Amino acid sequence: MMQFKLVVLFVCLFFLLNSYTSQKYKIFRPSQINSSDTVKLHVPLGGNSFVTVKDVASKERVTNDGWKNWQSKNAIFSTYIRINKPGNLKLSAMINVPQGESRISCAIYGLSKSVIVAGTVDKEYELGAWDISNPGYVKIDMQGITKTGDVFANIKELQVSGSSIDTQTAYVRNNEGNYFYWGRRGPSVHLNYDISAAGKEIEWFYNEITVPAGEDPVGSYFMANGFGEGYFGIQVNSPTERRILFSVWSPFNTDDPKQIPDDKKIKMLKKGMDVHTGEFGNEGSGGQSYLKYNWKAGSTYKFLLHGQPTGDDHTVYTAYFFAPELNKWMLIASFSRPATNTWLTRLHSFLENFDPSTGHISRKAFYHNQWTKDKNGNWKAISRATFTGDATANKNYRLDYSGGEDSGRFFLRNCGFFSDNTVLRTKFEHTAPVNPPVINFSTLGSQTSKLRE
Repeated sequence: MMQFKLVVLFVCLFFLLNSYTSQKYKIFRPSQINSSDTVKLHVPLGGNSFVTVKDVASKERVTNDGWKNWQSKNAIFSTYIRINKPGNLKLSAMINVPQGESRISCAIYGLSKSVIVAGTVDKEYELGAWDISNPGYVKIDMQGITKTGDVFANIKELQVSGSSIDTQTAYVRNNEGNYFYWGRRGPSVHLNYDISAAGKEIEWFYNEITVPAGEDPVGSYFMANGFGEGYFGIQVNSPTERRILFSVWSPFNTDDPKQIPDDKKIKMLKKGMDVHTGEFGNEGSGGQSYLKYNWKAGSTYKFLLHGQPTGDDHTVYTAYFFAPELNKWMLIASFSRPATNTWLTRLHSFLENFDPSTGHISRKAFYHNQWTKDKNGNWKAISRATFTGDATANKNYRLDYSGGEDSGRFFLRNCGFFSDNTVLRTKFEHTAPVNPPVINFSTLGSQTSKLRE
């Protein structure tokens, strides 16, 4: 009996001591944490910022280590995060100033607040608090006002907290997998076409693209005719240069074209006038061709892809581009792919940005009038597609992507930090077109004179 009483006393003392310790040291289990408690997130500038306003002569840039060469008072660094609920947003940052002191401003929704910063060692500064009324992307602008040294400040990250911030706030979290680069490029989006009614011996794939005026910033690639082994479309390479690009991947898996064995190399069979051909790497490797051509936003361009197995474990892929400015079909290139015995498969289109400095600018294109033609000459219209995204989209690092159907046309849109995104893997459908394209296949790609732009 005495032993039983001692056990009961010991148990009572244990629970009493545990209760006292929990109260004294604020020990909370996850279920006990108040839902109104907020988190503090560290937003790395290397993956989430852009120089959105820049002097021609200034050298401001975003690096993996944050902002560098912040010298011009006209330059604006913009950082983007996507919140899920209204509330207040508090900003702070670890800042150092190599020389002297500076006054810098931080603005959200046009409401600006300023702070004086100084000291060569990182110090945390409160940058201000703002009321955020609507969920979606928030743009945080920072600008220098005055400085006594060469640069305004060095900053690697922003710290965000407040009732509008939670663990689902979207931004590029870290640079694992080089995501500062991929995140600043923005999410790529795709239309995966339903070709189940076309059979398994598709020889031709026809598509059209119309890029609306103003939706064609530098770095855009509007890919029209994608297939299992390559891609074909138009891109904006610089303010003064545009291209029609056609590439075929090698069956040898590498990012370095120099590693491809001779029997796995893509062989160029023929090319159009003024078309450049060679190899590409970094995102797989293979044969590449491009034509410098000043295509224009607002015009509709036509793309025709031919794929045919040759019976010797090779398949030949040939791309043709119709330029309305010249009113004719032009041969881009014809490539032979070894270790391949297939007709056209996995037909798709996509939209991507390949320039990390322009990932804050929106781009959009309409993809329409898609058709396949099998080896027996039967045309089939494409009227259904599934919307997908790349790893940046699937990781929820960037949510500024959308796609859909509009008046019988599919569309894709990405970048620009808009908030009305489309759910990935959404299926789209429109009324199938009735009249197949009229093409004189016997004269395809005949070029008798030098291209004039």
